[in-house]
Amino acid sequence: MLLMIQKSMFVMLLFSFTGLFANQPSFDCTKAKKESSEGVILGETTSKEEKYSFQKTLSLLGLSFDIKTTGEGSLRQLTIIPQGLNGVNEIVNKEIDGMVVEAEVADLNKDGFAEVYVYVASSGSGSYGSLVAYSSNQNKSMTSIYLPELSDDKKASQGYMGHDQFSVVESSLGRRFPVYNKNDSNANPTGGTRQLSYKLVPGEATWQLKLVNSLDIKYSKR
Repeated sequence: MLLMIQKSMFVMLLFSFTGLFANQPSFDCTKAKKESSEGVILGETTSKEEKYSFQKTLSLLGLSFDIKTTGEGSLRQLTIIPQGLNGVNEIVNKEIDGMVVEAEVADLNKDGFAEVYVYVASSGSGSYGSLVAYSSNQNKSMTSIYLPELSDDKKASQGYMGHDQFSVVESSLGRRFPVYNKNDSNANPTGGTRQLSYKLVPGEATWQLKLVNSLDIKYSKR
């Protein structure tokens, strides 16, 4: 009698569990695998990295400058990102005519604060040089550095047809270019090379590069 009661209770419990799981939604393994696969695909990065035509990071006297250009053709976007200023590290965005060929940091005026110099060459056969430069104001902010137009100095610009090269030379900014005589073609200058030397001096509203020396080097005749 006791054995029959136990069997009856076991059968009742079995039907109870069967009814409980019958009310639950079914689990489709195929569907779960598909949803997981779709989740992986959605998680993939599809954005492309931006390409830079020039990129360089320079550091001096506690400051660093990340310099990069984007775009193609004659007009490009120059970005200078400073790090280490005590004030706001304001990003410089500037459109340039040409391409950046080099960049340097220096302390030309020996005030203990860095400057950054970015050298630009224009498009075309002339490759006329220009400068984008900034000076640190006691590491609080940045001020642009002004380079006067070469044409402002008639003697220094005589025979000039581009192809500039800039570089920091000790405590000066150097600039050199071939000198063209009257009948020279762009590909064949015969007037030698002119070397200019600039010093960084305070101007009325900003720093400026002052021409302090000009030297002509003639080609030796064979």
